[in-house]
Order: sequence, then C-alpha cells, then structure tokens
Amino acid sequence: MKTGTDDLSLPKATVQKIITEILSPAYPGTTFAKDARDLLIDCCVEFITLISSEANEIAEKEAKKTIATEHIDKALKELGFPEYVQEVLASAGEHKEALKVREKRGNKMDQSGLSEAELLRQQEALFKSATEKYNQGPT
Repeated sequence: MKTGTDDLSLPKATVQKIITEILSPAYPGTTFAKDARDLLIDCCVEFITLISSEANEIAEKEAKKTIATEHIDKALKELGFPEYVQEVLASAGEHKEALKVREKRGNKMDQSGLSEAELLRQQEALFKSATEKYNQGPT
C-alpha cells in the first residue's frame, strides 16, 4: 500500500533539463543515468517534505494557518541549512515581483477596450461564421 508521500514527485523532464544545464558546461560529454536522476528526485522530494513539515510546525506554534516565507527561513535555520536562506529569500522576492507584473498585465478582456456586450457580439459572430463553414462541409 502506498503512503501519502509515495505519489509525490517532480517532473522528470524538467529535472533532467536542469541536470543537463548544470552538467554540460562544467563536464562536457558527461551523462546522468536515469536511476541517478530518479534518486535525485527522491532526495529533492524528501528535502522539500522535511522543510515544509518543519515550517508548518513553526507556523502552527505561531497560530498561523498559512506557511509564510519567514517560516521557511526559520525552518531552514533550525534544520541546519542556513546557507540556503539567502537564495530562498531572493527566489521568493523574484516570485513576488513576477506576480505583481502578472497582475498588472490584466486579462485580454480588460485590455481590449471593448465593452462586455461588444465582445459577446463579436464572439457570437465568430460562432455563427464557424457554424456556417462547418455546415458547408469540405470544399
């Protein structure tokens, strides 16, 4: 029977791409066996689980229901990984900035400058045109 963590994983293709990007410049011609990649993925999942569990305990002690960046910071330090804190905080900051940019972009409906009624009219015209083409059959 599988436990809750048996089905946790990382995308193999993405991990393989990261490995290749790191290994290729430093060690040209070096390959990374699939077994080694799978072991690396298992280690990464275990590390993420360890950090998130510790961060969750810290959040719970503070009566928080959401794990925040500062909880991850404390968890890394408490588990003996203080050298990762600076990089994690930098990545969190980059992610926060990317979210701001994404929010500013808005959606296509807002950017079109057209009213919802006009957009609906255009959509109906496109559907009508597509239906007519479909009903005509192959030409």
